[in-house]
Amino acid sequence: MGKQSKRTKFYNEKLAGLDSVSLEEAVEALKSLESGLPAKIKPIQMDQTVELAVRLGVDPRQADQLVRGSIILPHGIGKTQRVVVFAQGSNLEAAESAGADAVGGKDLADKIKDGWLEFDVAIATPDMMGVVGPLGRVLGPRGLMPSPRAGTVTQDVGNAVQEYKAGKVEFRVDAGGNVHCRVGKISFEGNQLVENIQAMLKYIESLRPSSVKGAYVRTITVSATMSPGIGIAV
Repeated sequence: MGKQSKRTKFYNEKLAGLDSVSLEEAVEALKSLESGLPAKIKPIQMDQTVELAVRLGVDPRQADQLVRGSIILPHGIGKTQRVVVFAQGSNLEAAESAGADAVGGKDLADKIKDGWLEFDVAIATPDMMGVVGPLGRVLGPRGLMPSPRAGTVTQDVGNAVQEYKAGKVEFRVDAGGNVHCRVGKISFEGNQLVENIQAMLKYIESLRPSSVKGAYVRTITVSATMSPGIGIAV
């Protein structure tokens, strides 16, 4: 095991004895980690992203247990997302009017094939999936592939762009049965983070596959970009 940094040691000492706690207590503890830092440890200057990790009792190898979805959180995620849209004709104009950062068809696909990936969300109209499909090897592993289930393959591109610009987030269970999702920034008020997390957990619970037996939500952890995770009582 590598040597712990002074910051990590400080965090661990501050969280010692804090096991699974209530959501409100976990958020309060997370937001207070930077308080009382010893003089030899510099404060973190960035506005850290707060992430929720939920371990589910699902088997992602089963198609009917592949939990995924998208949601607009009550207080957003504290970031303006960069959105690209694959469309043509009037849909192209609708996407531009809604504030898309880049729009196009084959030209946009070629640009991405050449290595351009400066965006957070990709949206496509159904008639453009023939162009988007070959990008699966590039976009899929990065979680950027448009999907009807996530609402990123749609005829209503204008509304989709507005939703993602407003902070809509996507998530998908990984091979280990875990869901990771952004729920805000450390600068958010405590109640804002609590309400965002509550909304996310309620939504994940609503996606419970009927074939799952036993406990669906196994563990819940909240963390920030540069902090350890804090367990939330299930």
